[in-house]
Amino acid sequence: MRNAISRGRGLIATMCVIVVCSGVVQGYLTPLLPVVGAHVGIGGVGQNNLYLLSPIAFAVLTPLLSRWGDIWGHNRLLLIAVAMVAAGSLLIAVRPTTTSLALGMVLQSSVVGFFPLLAGILRSRSPEHGRIGMSVLVGALLLSIGVGGYVAGTLSDEHALAGLWTAVPFCALAMVATAALPTSTAVRAGRFNSVAALLLTLGLGVLMLVLTEGASWGWASPYSLLAILAALLLLAAWIRVEQHSAHPLVDLRLLRNPRLAAVSAHTFCIAFGAIGFLGANSVYLGTAPDGHGFGLGLGAQDISLISLAMVAVGFAGSTLTPRLARAIGDRAVLGVGGFVGAIGFLGLVLFHSSVPRYLVGALTVGLATGMFEAATRSLSVEVVDEAETALSVGVNEMALSLGAAIGAAVIGALWAGHTTTGGAVTGAGYQWAWAACAVVALAGAAVALLFRTPPAPLVPGTGAIPAGRTA
Repeated sequence: MRNAISRGRGLIATMCVIVVCSGVVQGYLTPLLPVVGAHVGIGGVGQNNLYLLSPIAFAVLTPLLSRWGDIWGHNRLLLIAVAMVAAGSLLIAVRPTTTSLALGMVLQSSVVGFFPLLAGILRSRSPEHGRIGMSVLVGALLLSIGVGGYVAGTLSDEHALAGLWTAVPFCALAMVATAALPTSTAVRAGRFNSVAALLLTLGLGVLMLVLTEGASWGWASPYSLLAILAALLLLAAWIRVEQHSAHPLVDLRLLRNPRLAAVSAHTFCIAFGAIGFLGANSVYLGTAPDGHGFGLGLGAQDISLISLAMVAVGFAGSTLTPRLARAIGDRAVLGVGGFVGAIGFLGLVLFHSSVPRYLVGALTVGLATGMFEAATRSLSVEVVDEAETALSVGVNEMALSLGAAIGAAVIGALWAGHTTTGGAVTGAGYQWAWAACAVVALAGAAVALLFRTPPAPLVPGTGAIPAGRTA
């Protein structure tokens, strides 16, 4: 028994090294966006659109990496994903241009495969540590996002582009940790559906294009209408192909499970603001105040400190979530997370003219982020059979990626429709964006009401309910 516990802890510790790399990669560029944007010559809207590349790539790569992991092995695909992230990080650090930033950020987006692949390994190798393991990994992810941003911001205070090297050593450590992981015992099966992959990639790409450029084209213009129609047709064709495939890329039949459907819908809604907002948060913090008090004019290190404070609160929310779930139930935790997120964004709408006021809303959003990431990632593992673990986590990660991508695109569109003649975002643009995030977070709280926890089985011979479960 002790050996099993020791092995489980060692496995989680090794996985934490990989997750820390993921967090650093996701967090270190955020406080650098204003500095790097100025270096390569792109403004606030352009910086948000550059940030948008990651969630788009997340949405595309999530099913690809998850499915390839099921076919060729979780460990092998994890090593490939880490190598892609390392290559992207090195490219950005060596030669920061608009093109290299875009390509590097797409390669770095392979971090989206880390959690589905690690979940498959964890459940097959140490299922008894499933919920606590996911909670620890989410906490490590959130903390490393903030630490990565702080390190990058500090380095950039000494030299504008020095922070771009932040992720490189963490990628090297992740490569070593990945090689040390035990091989997953999950059964490998299936074939890769290339037609579904192509349709999904094109459909999401066109959808993000119209969300990004719709304001400049005009939402009722022929370009926008044709792009919307093309996106809908491509995604409809993808769904049809998936439904009739013996080896689907994303097994949409999993969403017939009402519990996974509710968790994924909740994930989409909260990620819309909590994750889609991150790039916009950096832009607002780094923008010089206008005549109406919008913008805080902070430097890279100050921005990274605020980001670190947000993820520190998120870490607290993540680690407390399992205990809270035992006390009030999983459905209530999901609902509270959505409501807390909405309160945070409403606070930004009303109070944003100084750092202390802004922090209240931002930290509240950070708390909601930790709660939803820990709860939904744990539940997406638990609501399906072991053989479907990676696919189920992949579906939830795809919901997160889509929510973040569409959230960032909607924020960008609202900004593009509210700019000054000089290209700066107006106060109304910021307020519309925060309000949209609050509304969608409330929708996530409402969706949580659809989640149902099945009755816990009685302990044989005692008539008692197992500890940690509610009737």
